[in-house]
Amino acid sequence: MKIKMLSLCLMAALSAILPAATLADTQTNPQDMSVAPVIPQSTLRQLPWQTLMPPVKQEIILDGASPRIQAGDITGPVAAVTLPANRGSLSVTLSSLAKGQSVFAPNVLVLDEQMHPAAFFPSSYFPYEKPGGMSMDRLEGTLKLTPALGQKQIYLLIYTTRQDLLATTTMSNPAKAYAEGVGNAVPDIPDPIGRHSETGALRLNVAAEQKSGNITIGQIFSGPETQPVVVGNAAPVASQAPAAVAPAAPMLTDTERYFNQAIKQAVREGNIDKALKLLNEAERLGSSSARQTFISSVKGKG
Repeated sequence: MKIKMLSLCLMAALSAILPAATLADTQTNPQDMSVAPVIPQSTLRQLPWQTLMPPVKQEIILDGASPRIQAGDITGPVAAVTLPANRGSLSVTLSSLAKGQSVFAPNVLVLDEQMHPAAFFPSSYFPYEKPGGMSMDRLEGTLKLTPALGQKQIYLLIYTTRQDLLATTTMSNPAKAYAEGVGNAVPDIPDPIGRHSETGALRLNVAAEQKSGNITIGQIFSGPETQPVVVGNAAPVASQAPAAVAPAAPMLTDTERYFNQAIKQAVREGNIDKALKLLNEAERLGSSSARQTFISSVKGKG
C-alpha cells in the first residue's frame, strides 16, 4: 500500500511539473536570444517584407522563387512579414501545412521597429496537429505579441535550418483519422513519417486583441516587476507629451474617477494615443492616480 501511495504521489508531482515545463518552453524560450541566429541588419533590410494588417489570413508559399539569406544554420527560402505595432496586442497563429509526407519546420525570429532581435520561437514551438474538419496535417503554434508604445511596426522572419532538415515528424495515418472521425475502432497500423523540407506552404492568421500574458514588443516602463520579453526600446511616455503644469489644487474625486475610467476604456479599445491624451490632461488638472491607472491598464491589470 505504501508503495502504491508513493507511486501515486510521484505521478501527481510529475503531472504538476510537466505542464509547467511545457509552458516554460513556449513562454520563456522566446526570451532566450542566445540561441537565435545572428543576421546582419544589412541583410534584413534587403528582404522584400510583406505587410499584413490584422485581422487577416494569409498563405505564403516557400519555393525556389522565395527570398533566401545566408546566416548561421538558416537554409532554404524564408518568409518576411511586417505587422503593425499600433493595433494593441497581436495573436499570430502560424501553420505549416504538410504536403504528402513532407512538411516545412518553421522557426520565427521577431524583430522590433529598428530590426533588433527581440524574441525567438524555434521549430519545437510548432508541434504537429492532426487533420480535422477543414484542417490538414500541419505544424502549428500561436505567438502572443504586445508591441510597446512608440513603434509603428514589428517584423517576423520565418525560416528553417539545416538541423531541422535532419529531423522528421510522425503524422497521423489517414485511415486512423477516418476511423476516429466516424467512431470506428482505430486500426493498428503504422503512422507515416514526414520528412522536413526546405520548401512548404505557410498559413498566417493574425488578429489584434487586448489580453494580458502576451510577449511585449519594446520597453514600456521600468519597475521592480519582471518584464515580459522586450523587443527594442520605445520612447518613455513622459517624452511623448509636454510636461504637466502643476495644479493649484488636487483634483476632485468625481473628476479623478471619470478620467481613470476613460483611460481604462481607451486602453481596452487599443487606443493608446487617446489614453495618453487623457493621462496628460488629468495630470494637468491635478490627478494623482491617472499615471498609475494608465500603467496598470497597459500591463493588463486595470
